[in-house]
Amino acid sequence: MSSGVTESLVGRQLDGRYRVLSHIADGGMATVYLALDTRLEREVALKVMRPGLAQDDVFVSRFRREARSAARLSHPNVVAVFDQGQDDGHIFLAMEYVPGQTLRDVMRAEGPLTARAALDILDPVLQALAAAHRAGIIHRDVKPENVILREDGVVKVADFGLARAVTTQTTTSQSGVLLGTVAYLSPEQVERGIADARSDVYAAGLILFEMLTGTKAFSGDTPIHVAYQHVHGSVPVPSSRGGTGPPQLDALVAHATARDPDQRPADAAAMLAGVRQARAALTPAELDLRAGGTTAEAAGVSTVAVDRTTALPVAAGAPSAGHTSATTVVGPTPQPPAPPARRRGAGRWLLQALLLLALAGAGAWYLVAGPGAPTTVPRVGGLTYEQAQQSLARAHLRAHRVDQFDEKVPKDVVISTDPVAGKQVGRSTAVDVAVSKGQERYAVPSLAGRTLAEARAQLTQDHLTVGKVTGAYDEKVAEGQVVSTSPAEGTPLKRGAAVALVVSKGPQPVPVQDFTGKPADQAVKALEAAGLTVDASKEQYDDTVPKGSVISQAPSTGTLHQGDQVTLVVSKGPELFAVPDVQGKQEDEARKILKDAGFDVKVDRFMGGIFGTVRSQDPGAGSKQPKGTVITLVVV
Repeated sequence: MSSGVTESLVGRQLDGRYRVLSHIADGGMATVYLALDTRLEREVALKVMRPGLAQDDVFVSRFRREARSAARLSHPNVVAVFDQGQDDGHIFLAMEYVPGQTLRDVMRAEGPLTARAALDILDPVLQALAAAHRAGIIHRDVKPENVILREDGVVKVADFGLARAVTTQTTTSQSGVLLGTVAYLSPEQVERGIADARSDVYAAGLILFEMLTGTKAFSGDTPIHVAYQHVHGSVPVPSSRGGTGPPQLDALVAHATARDPDQRPADAAAMLAGVRQARAALTPAELDLRAGGTTAEAAGVSTVAVDRTTALPVAAGAPSAGHTSATTVVGPTPQPPAPPARRRGAGRWLLQALLLLALAGAGAWYLVAGPGAPTTVPRVGGLTYEQAQQSLARAHLRAHRVDQFDEKVPKDVVISTDPVAGKQVGRSTAVDVAVSKGQERYAVPSLAGRTLAEARAQLTQDHLTVGKVTGAYDEKVAEGQVVSTSPAEGTPLKRGAAVALVVSKGPQPVPVQDFTGKPADQAVKALEAAGLTVDASKEQYDDTVPKGSVISQAPSTGTLHQGDQVTLVVSKGPELFAVPDVQGKQEDEARKILKDAGFDVKVDRFMGGIFGTVRSQDPGAGSKQPKGTVITLVVV
């Protein structure tokens, strides 16, 4: 890259979509690359902003706003803005790629243009500006560098709406860039920083002046000097730089470049009407006159060929219809022979006459039956591509297949042609034949088990978008992973359609209820109903918890997830021991035996118990009783 505006991006892919193929040019605010839009498989011009501009937040905000405005402008003579984005600090525009030359290149190669060529170029420029003015868009930077002559002859105007975004940067740009911009600024832009449709008209008048004369209306060593002349001087008329010239063109330039905006045409549409009126008043000789009073033919330089198939008259020297030549040609024409010597005069004049007849015959064949003859694009919509090829071949035209999706036209059937059916063109012209690929549909991919980020990336890759995202508990899918999609996997959708995602929140939490002291069978039933597993196999004696009730629970509080285990210890009630047999024993001995066995003793004395012998016991000997049970002894 020659200028070092920014590091080379050749080979990079911006925004995951635009693969940079080659460097095209450097400008005051950006570097332009040829790139491939991998999504739509078409070449685009990628304009990448200078790093200094990309770091200015005010500029970036204004640039995006103006880019959106420009993108809404659709016209055959406007370079379309497709997309705007940012990638790793690189702010860029994706625009229509227009192979060809700028008007600046043409004027450098040709010098002053004929009135015919200049008006051929200005007419579509004004058509583009008029469309913008109707849409409320002011260009603000109309200059030869922003006028492109496409290879097929179509004139395109670039950078609509972008000049406003760089207004604050203009005064700090490189001097060469600034001079190029200031040369076409209206007095009100210089003095008050304001612009309307009449400011674009002023710049268009200066471009017409430059095309006719080969020089800028105002020049100087510094931008301030040039700006001063716009504010305090009057734009000269073209004839002042090239001798005699049609007064209609002088008046046209003077009207468009009046210092007072109120004295100019109200907008580009008004100026376009004036251009066509002036053109109609010019004779063929005046149209073919160059600055200095020479014709195009006498100067030995061909005129600029511009596509005139829609709205413009044909350029000088071109066929009256079907002209689609695109290139600007510069080359000498053989000079007329000097007067022949008397002794050879008759033979030389005869040779010249025969040569002229041959050329005339060849020209007639070229225009009537040869490649230059006009033909009409046939109607091939609804045919197969092979049938369209045959139909176009019969009309001496070449078919170029362009596949594209279509919601209505069946697959492999022709949608339309460019040029359109019925249009008159030259033989051998290539006709773009749009063939349907059917409805553009993309299947919902398999996303179950992927993270949200992975699902989003996959949908983007498959030309779909993420719709509503909801969370749901799931016992099998890990938290943060996709559970399901809506529509379901495999469903065909239109490009950009939204796919709703359900993302797992992990297993559902279950609050634990404490069943300590409660019947174990109730605890097991309630815990299992909540989705938990229960281990109630452990039992033990307990003197305080009734048999069959829960002695302890682990865990007894907090939350678990479905399938987690709760352990219960179930009471077997108090432990039972056999009551010793003390019947017939003396009271003291009986009392000791029972006490040692863990029982309490109560004594009832019959008739005073004078003998001190145990006659009976209750509970009876051998019965199972918990420790601490009171054994009543009857002593006689």
